[in-house]
Amino acid sequence: MTEVATRPETQKRGILTRMAEGLRRLARERSGASAMEFAFLAPILIAIYISSFEITTGYSVSQKTLKAAGSIADIVTRQDVVNKAFLSEMIDAAEATIAPSPAPGLKLRITGVMVDSAGNAKVLWSWNESGGTPYAKGSPVDVPADMKKPGSFLVRSELSVQHTMLLFFGAPAGLDHSSRTITINREFFYRQRLGSDVPCSDCG
Repeated sequence: MTEVATRPETQKRGILTRMAEGLRRLARERSGASAMEFAFLAPILIAIYISSFEITTGYSVSQKTLKAAGSIADIVTRQDVVNKAFLSEMIDAAEATIAPSPAPGLKLRITGVMVDSAGNAKVLWSWNESGGTPYAKGSPVDVPADMKKPGSFLVRSELSVQHTMLLFFGAPAGLDHSSRTITINREFFYRQRLGSDVPCSDCG
C-alpha cells in the first residue's frame, strides 16, 4: 500500500522537475529573444539617428545663414558708397559663407535705413538679388528698439535659403521635394562705420 500511495507523488515530482528544467533551458536560450528585442528597438534607434542627423544639419545651415547675413551687413557698413554692382557681389559672399552646404533658392535683400530725429526708421534705398527695389523709399522699417538712435544710419540684410531634409521625410513617407523643403530666414542690422550714412548711387 505504501509503494502504491507514493507512486503518484513520485510521478508528480518528475513532471515538475522536467517543467523546471524546460523553463531553465528557455531562460538560457536568448537568441530568439534577442532577435525580437532588436526587431522592436531597431526602428526606434534608426529614427533617433536620422532625426539627430536632420537636426544637426538644419542647425548648421541656420547658423551659417545667420553668419552670412551679419557678414554682408558688416561689409556694406564699411563702405563710403555702394552701387548695384557691389551689392551683387554679396551673393557670392553669402554662398561662400554657407559653403559647403548648398544654398538653393538664395534670396538677399539689403536696405539702407535712416533713423530721423524723432526715432522713426525709414527706407533710404533698397536692393535685392535680382537687382530690383524691394521696398519703397520712405517706407517704415521695423528696427530693434536699442538701435533707434535719432540721426543714425543702419544697414539691414535679409537672407533666406532653402534647406531640403534628406532623410527624415524621405520618399517612404510619400512626400514630394517641396514638402521636404523649409525656408530659413535671417535678418541682421549694422550701424554705418564711416561718415553719417552709406548711400547707394544707383539703387531705388
